[in-house]
Amino acid sequence: MATSAKAESRPVYAPVRVKKSRDALALSPTANASLNLLLILLSILALLPIYVIVISSLTSEASLAANGYRLWPKEFSTAAYGFLFSQGSIVVTAYRNTVISTVVGTVMSVVMVALYAYPLSRDNFKFGTFFTFFAFFTMLFSGGLVSYYMVMRQVLMLQNSLWALFLPSAFSPFWVIVMRTFYKTNVPNEIIEAARIDGASEWRTFLQIVLPLSAPGLATVALFSAIGIWNNFFNALLLVDDARYYSLQFTIYTTLNNIRFLLENADKMQGLVNISELPSQTFRMAMAVVTVGPIILAYPFFQRYFIKGLTIGAIKG
Repeated sequence: MATSAKAESRPVYAPVRVKKSRDALALSPTANASLNLLLILLSILALLPIYVIVISSLTSEASLAANGYRLWPKEFSTAAYGFLFSQGSIVVTAYRNTVISTVVGTVMSVVMVALYAYPLSRDNFKFGTFFTFFAFFTMLFSGGLVSYYMVMRQVLMLQNSLWALFLPSAFSPFWVIVMRTFYKTNVPNEIIEAARIDGASEWRTFLQIVLPLSAPGLATVALFSAIGIWNNFFNALLLVDDARYYSLQFTIYTTLNNIRFLLENADKMQGLVNISELPSQTFRMAMAVVTVGPIILAYPFFQRYFIKGLTIGAIKG
């Protein structure tokens, strides 16, 4: 009886509930919904100009001149695209030249940047400091336009060829510095040392171990190289005189100048050219769609690497 009385007299402690601290970076449901709605609205506003350009390119020239730019055309017409890709049009040839130069130039850029940056990232590379400075120096100083023109035309003989569209832009010292930083921060030295202990050569280590780990950085280099070569206008302006090797950007520039010349001198060319059949505004919209389209379609293939690849330049090398 005494034992039971002592047991009954013991105080009963209630379990202590520890209040979980709220994550400082966590958003409330209301804030999360508001930010998502804001981002959706901003995305719509960003895509709206592209939508207007596409719709305007599918509108007849007369309707566009009478009604202006609309979200839905009153009169559909593909005359601008028919004029753009008409039989014998140099736009088709320029499109082919630009696609070939972009693909080949991007592959060359990724290969050269990857091969140049990898030795610079290795601590045991004897001449790493020299070649890093050599690449960095070219980012600060150049020989000027005259020397560039003479070297490309008289020394390398790149004029009037497809090589002129992409070879001068196929290497970037900036991406060498970026990829060197990526190698150092994302490829541990322990993995390379383990491969060497297992008997792997430098080439096998680079091809089978380093490159798979460097996919985000290489994808970012490929994306920006492709955009740069696709939009390049300078090389065709300086190095190409033959219309067979025009790039798409340079062809669009010359075509718009020709149309502008015909419209400004319409009173002097009566009977020679039917000015009313020349699409002006719709033709510009169609060329914008044709120019931007392939680059927009390329983004989804690089999306999985793009976000991670953008951060590689923010890490100290």
